[in-house]
Amino acid sequence: MNLRRALLLAACALPLSPALADPATPVSAPTAPKPAAIIADGVPAIPATLVAATQPYLQARKASFLGWDEKTRGMLVKTRFGNTDQLHTVSAPGAAREQVSFEEEPVLTGSLSPGKGDVTLVQKDVGGGEFYQLFRLEAGRLQLLTDGKSRNWFGAWSHDGRYVGYSSTRRNGADADLYMIDPRDPKSDRKLAEVKGGGWNIADFSPGGRRALVLNRQSINKADVYEMDVATGAMRAITDVKAQVSYEAPHYAPDGKLWVISDEGADFLRLGRLDPATGAFTAVSREPKWDVSDYALAPDGGTIAYATNEAGVSRLHVLDTRTNAVRAVTGLPAGVIPWSIGPAIQISPWGAIGLSMSSARVAGDVFSVDSKTLAVTRWTKSETGGLDPSRNVEPVLVEVKSFDGQPVSGFLYRPDPSKFPGKRPLIIDIHGGPEGQTRPDFLGATNYAINELGIAVFYPNVRGSSGFGKRFVNLDNGPFKREDSVKDIGAFLDALAKDPTLDATRFAVNGVSYGGYMCYATATHYSARLKGANCYVAISNFVTFLQNTQDYRRDLRRVEYGDERDPAQRAQLMKISPLTSVDRITVPLLVATGGNDPRVPRSEAEQMVSAVRAKGGTAWHLIAQNEGHVFHKKENEDYYFWASMLFWQRTLLSGTPR
Repeated sequence: MNLRRALLLAACALPLSPALADPATPVSAPTAPKPAAIIADGVPAIPATLVAATQPYLQARKASFLGWDEKTRGMLVKTRFGNTDQLHTVSAPGAAREQVSFEEEPVLTGSLSPGKGDVTLVQKDVGGGEFYQLFRLEAGRLQLLTDGKSRNWFGAWSHDGRYVGYSSTRRNGADADLYMIDPRDPKSDRKLAEVKGGGWNIADFSPGGRRALVLNRQSINKADVYEMDVATGAMRAITDVKAQVSYEAPHYAPDGKLWVISDEGADFLRLGRLDPATGAFTAVSREPKWDVSDYALAPDGGTIAYATNEAGVSRLHVLDTRTNAVRAVTGLPAGVIPWSIGPAIQISPWGAIGLSMSSARVAGDVFSVDSKTLAVTRWTKSETGGLDPSRNVEPVLVEVKSFDGQPVSGFLYRPDPSKFPGKRPLIIDIHGGPEGQTRPDFLGATNYAINELGIAVFYPNVRGSSGFGKRFVNLDNGPFKREDSVKDIGAFLDALAKDPTLDATRFAVNGVSYGGYMCYATATHYSARLKGANCYVAISNFVTFLQNTQDYRRDLRRVEYGDERDPAQRAQLMKISPLTSVDRITVPLLVATGGNDPRVPRSEAEQMVSAVRAKGGTAWHLIAQNEGHVFHKKENEDYYFWASMLFWQRTLLSGTPR
C-alpha cells in the first residue's frame, strides 16, 4: 500500500462514539483499500481480517435470462464476471457463458431482435444517473441510438424484428414521448406521439406492424391501455381512462386479439383477454388469491406460460389458449422469477419456455421448460464463492396482527442453533417501493451475517407491499396513512421480542430507498428498542424529496406519498418526515447514498447526517460518487457491505462471542 493510500485510510478512521468503539480491532491492524469513488465520512477503516473472512460470500454470481436467440437456439443472459453486469450468450444447457459486451458501466438489459437475431439492443446509463440510452451492440462495441442526454426506455420490438419502440424524455425532461427506430440505421429515429407524464411506453406491435399497444402507467393502482396508429401517431384508449384499474403487459396474439394482466373486477392481478373494441376484460387465470406476475405468449398463440406470486414464491403454469386448460410446472426451484425490464418469461418458436429463477439456495440461474412435456432443463449453474448453497437457511413465514388488526407477514432467517446457541441478535430489513415485496430470494452476502456472525434477519412485508392484493397495497397511500406502515414494524417488534430464539435487547433496523425512509422512521419511533439503523439511499424529508427527485418521476411519487404543493398535505408530509423528529433518534446510524442518485438525491442523506451530528449523535456516511440509486459496481457494493458488517459487529455483537 502506498503512502498516499495509507494517509487517506487513516483520515477515514475517525474517532468513534463509545457506542461504536470496538477494542477487538487494534488501531494499527491492516485495513482494506477504499475504492476511489467512495467517500467514507466518519466510517472507520475496514479491517483486512473482515475482508478476508467475507470473501467467499461476495463471489456469488447470478444469470438473468434476457431472451432466446432464434438463429442459434441459444440464450442471451446477463451476468457478472468482472466489476459490472454484462451481456453473455449461452449456446446450450451447461455451456460456458461467452461475454459479448465489455463496458465499464453495468448493462441494465439487452434484447435480441426477433427472427434473424441480427441486432443486439442494449440499455445502459452512466454513473447510476438513470439517464438511460439505447445502443446497438456489434463486435463488442456500442453504437449510440438515442440522444445521449435524456432518459430513454426500451419498449418492444416489432414482430419482424425491424423496429424498436421506446419512450424518451428528450423533449422536456419530464414527459415520456413515444419513438420508433430501426437500430440498424440511427437516422431512422422518429417521434410517434407526444404525451403528458413519465409513465408511457410502447408495449407491443401488431403482427403487421401498423398498430401498437401503448401503456400509460400512473401508479401501481392505475395504468391505461391505448392503441396507436403507427403511421400517424393517433391513439385511442382501449380501457376506461377514468377507472382506477391497473393493466400490465398488453400483447397482441397472432390473430389480433389482446392479452393482458389486470386487477379489473378483482383484488388480485389476473391474466385474461382484452376486447380491443369495447375494453372488456375477461379473466382466464384461475388463482383468485394470488397475483399473476409475468406471462409469455408463444409465437403461434397456442400456449401461454404465466407465473403466479404465491406468498412470495413464483409458480409457473402453462395454459392452452384454445381450451383454457392449465398445467402446473413442478420441476423448478421453489423460488422467485426476478423482475425484468424485458420479458421475464419468453417462449421460443420451437416451444421452449425460457426464464430465470433464484431461491435461498439458488443464486440465480437460467432454466428452460418444454411447453409440451413440462420437462425442466437447467442452463447455467452460478458460482457461490465455493460455498455450499444447500447450507443456506430457508426462511420461516411469520404472520402477526398489527395495531388495527390488519394481518401482516414477513420472512425470518434464523442462524443455525447448533452453531449459535442461545438468543441471537436480529436485523429487521425493510424493502423499498413502497410497493415492493420481500420474497424468499437468494440473500447473497447477507448469508455471511446469518451463517458466520449468527445474526437473524427478518424481512417484513408491511402494508403497502405488493403481492397481497390492491386493497392491501393501498393501505398506506398518502401522507395521512403513511405512518401506519411504521406501526406495522412496531407490531413485528412486539412479536419478535417474544421469540425464544431472539435477543430483544439486540435488535436493529435496515432499509433501502422507501425502506430507507422506514429505517429512519423506525429509529424515530422505536429507538429505545434498537441498537442501530443502517439506512440506504433513504428519504429523510418527503417535501425536499418531492422537490428534488427527477422531473419524470415527481408526479408518479406524488400519487403515492402526497402532494407537497397542497398546504394540508405538505404540513402532514413535514410532520411524518424523519428529519423533523431527528432528536428522537438515539441510536447510531450508517447512511449510504449514491452521488448521482436521480430518485432519492444525495441531499436527503446529507441533511440527515448533519442533523444527527448536530445533536451529538453518531452517523457514518458512505457516499459512492459514481453510483445512483443503490450501488451496482462490485467494488462499491463490497465496500458498503464491509462497512455494514463492521457496523453490525459494533452495534449488535460488541462484547459478545462471534
